[in-house]
Amino acid sequence: MFYYLGRGLPQDDAKAARYFRLAANQGHTEAQLNLAQFYFEGAGLPQDDDTAARCRHLAADEGKNVEAQHNLAQCYARGAGVLHDFVKALHYNRLAAAQGSAFAQCNIAQAYLHAEGVSQDFGEGARYHRLAADQGFAPSQLALRNYAIRRRARPGRGARA
Repeated sequence: MFYYLGRGLPQDDAKAARYFRLAANQGHTEAQLNLAQFYFEGAGLPQDDDTAARCRHLAADEGKNVEAQHNLAQCYARGAGVLHDFVKALHYNRLAAAQGSAFAQCNIAQAYLHAEGVSQDFGEGARYHRLAADQGFAPSQLALRNYAIRRRARPGRGARA
């Protein structure tokens, strides 16, 4: 981390990547996640979405790291380094949401609202937005507010989020 942050040593992404790789190869979850980000950004290493996704898989699957699970879900949702797959994105978002990730809960809400990997279900979408909003997650709070405004504007009609 010292080379990465430049604390006590000159900041050097290539040296930081080298040490992250050594720790990642020993199963250190945070190092796997940091190495993934280095590959994703091309910081100290050649930019490589495929290797970034593999590093995120290690951290998400073996290390049960919430941030890695969320990042991997984003990779699947966007097709970055992996095949575009909303079902797998939803799987990794569910893992992160089960550990309390408001960001993942919001993503699951959006999946239900837009039928991405699941059948469209406005009730489930609202439920997941409520879980995230209860943690103070602003995007979900805004989504629920907008849902309530639309619902009031259309009395007697089935509201759509």
